[in-house]
Amino acid sequence: MLILIGAVIVLLSTLGGFMLAGGNPLVLLHVSEFVIILGVGLGVLVIASPGHILKEIMHVTLGAIKGKTLKQDDYVELFKLIYELFILGRRNGLIALEEHVTEPSNSSIFAKYPNFMNQATAREFLVNSMKPIIDGRIKPDQLEDLMEAELDAKEAEAEHPVHLLQLVGDSLPGIGIVAAVLGIINTMASIADGPEAVGQKVAAALTGTLLGIFVAYGFVNPLANRVKFNNAADMQYLRCIMISIAGFAKGLAPISAVEMARRSLDQVAQPDGEKLESTLKALPAPSKT
Repeated sequence: MLILIGAVIVLLSTLGGFMLAGGNPLVLLHVSEFVIILGVGLGVLVIASPGHILKEIMHVTLGAIKGKTLKQDDYVELFKLIYELFILGRRNGLIALEEHVTEPSNSSIFAKYPNFMNQATAREFLVNSMKPIIDGRIKPDQLEDLMEAELDAKEAEAEHPVHLLQLVGDSLPGIGIVAAVLGIINTMASIADGPEAVGQKVAAALTGTLLGIFVAYGFVNPLANRVKFNNAADMQYLRCIMISIAGFAKGLAPISAVEMARRSLDQVAQPDGEKLESTLKALPAPSKT
């Protein structure tokens, strides 16, 4: 929602200042310039992006517009899920976790936390990270390195839409110059039509330069930055899972493993320590199924 508010502020400030200076907003409305700037910008994005990245750009853009954020409640739910799994593993042996981790959709523990279950990437990461602990195929230090490598890969993948949006944003001022040059060429071909016609065509050409710079710095680059912030929040969520699982694998008590993960969070997302501990200790003992 904030991104829409920001876009409105950008538009109103630009048009309002132009009108206060005596300008008529209608003189900025040259459809041909919009077609060139936005069309070429879209073409640049299509040329530079594999098909699956184009879909991801649409996905992250919608997420940014909707204001997708992870709140403290999301982390509290995550910590409750992890704590229940750790308690079950500590009390009944790691083998008791196998049925929950193998088929989380049929797990009585995972079923309590629908918001987490809707996050496919986080669910898959947690499950894949728990399996080596249950199987005993890997040492705790090796498990942490394995999870770190996976997070690095996910972080690099999440940056692809950001880089492409930045590419388009950086290209738009140059595209605006192209539109302006085309407008000047058109103007030179119309000199015989008189000063009024020439003035209109020069105004249209200058609008192309303005539009390229305006869209780049007013919308596309800020959008790329917002997507980058969202990616950082998603990675913090996954890293929180990694820290808690790594701590548990090294022998930390469930409450200590969760506390280590809690302290890794930014202040805005970090639940209160005492309240979280009380919440976790009040949870009913998890069953085996």
